[in-house]
Amino acid sequence: MLAVAMLGLVLALTGCREKPLLSQVSFSPNLITPNADRNSDVLKITYNLARSAEVSIYFEDTAGSRYYFRDHIHHGPSIEEPHQVLFSGVVDGYVLPGEEFDEFTVEKRVLQDGVYTWTVEATDAEGVTEQVTGTLTIAAADTALPELRGFSVYPPIFTPNRDSISDRATINVDLKKDVAEMTVYLEGDDGVRHHVEWKEKLTPLNQAGWHEFDYDAGVDHGADPPPDGTYTVTMRARDAVGQWTVATGTLTIQDGGVPRAYILNGEVEWSGGDGPRVSIPLGGTLYFTLTVENDSVVPIRTSGPPPGTVYDSDQNYSTLGEYQQSGAFRIGIHCENSPTDHPWRWAIGGQDDLVTDDEGHRYLPAGERATVTGGIRFVDVVEARNPQYCYASLIHEDVQISMVNFRVDPVALYIDVP
Repeated sequence: MLAVAMLGLVLALTGCREKPLLSQVSFSPNLITPNADRNSDVLKITYNLARSAEVSIYFEDTAGSRYYFRDHIHHGPSIEEPHQVLFSGVVDGYVLPGEEFDEFTVEKRVLQDGVYTWTVEATDAEGVTEQVTGTLTIAAADTALPELRGFSVYPPIFTPNRDSISDRATINVDLKKDVAEMTVYLEGDDGVRHHVEWKEKLTPLNQAGWHEFDYDAGVDHGADPPPDGTYTVTMRARDAVGQWTVATGTLTIQDGGVPRAYILNGEVEWSGGDGPRVSIPLGGTLYFTLTVENDSVVPIRTSGPPPGTVYDSDQNYSTLGEYQQSGAFRIGIHCENSPTDHPWRWAIGGQDDLVTDDEGHRYLPAGERATVTGGIRFVDVVEARNPQYCYASLIHEDVQISMVNFRVDPVALYIDVP
């Protein structure tokens, strides 16, 4: 009876013994040529887990250097079928002896040609570790890296607010190999990525050569830019084999925002009478008064001549020594007989309304209003078009005249000829 009992205990213990943590491990085939020619580029790794475990898959060359494909990745137990993963010869980035890549980092890299010992290793929650090894041959690998040389971000601080001063940032790179993918994005502390557009040049996108990416922070499309602050600029390139290289820099956004300004209430006070028609004598002056409101979160740039300036009708802002300035806001007056578009222009505020930066540029601060006055002395008349319509516009030079700021409060002007 005692012998039978002992035999039963042994059988019970044998039946309770845990299954191997790791089993059915295979690499198929055992030779690949990772060069993106679609012939023997990839192998299949198969392994079975009896229970949840941290899995590592790595390779060692003849010199003992180790290269990780998977490094302590958690997997649940195999259900019905073993786990499977495809391997294209690409492992975590590494640098060979004698190599120096100061301008970029190698994030993923294909194994060099040679014979490697592969290891699949699993560790469960109790600390039990099992591993299986074998050999793999890498041949004819495309080991040339998509190097990112000459990576730069300029200017390091930019102000995307459509005043045409440091409104854009340019990211440049000399790509040394054709790639399948190349992207650039900004990322802040919140982890949100803001992608940067590639700017078409002589080198087609993703081909080796000099590339330029242009960033306006979205303001050119009327979108609010990311909040002011310092961002990491990341450029990532992936070749057809699956190798990744990464270059990084920093870019600071300052005074960013979409400028929004209006002629307050769409009203202009004209001299020479009330109503839709005014009259002045030949040689007389048509005066106006209006208010500009900066209804945005950024200051808006302007340029002279100052409010109160009176033009002769045969003059324009150029004859007063002014010129059109991209990104500047100005009040313009246009009449139907004007030889040019809005020939008479004024700054959107006076000395007491504006602030001046270190470079002498003048701005109407965010949320502020300013009164603008001026006049045109009419020294000639076109009888065939008398009266003529005149109106005011708020001009964002070389950018736009928004519909709400165009042809504001028109008036029929009659010039009385003696």
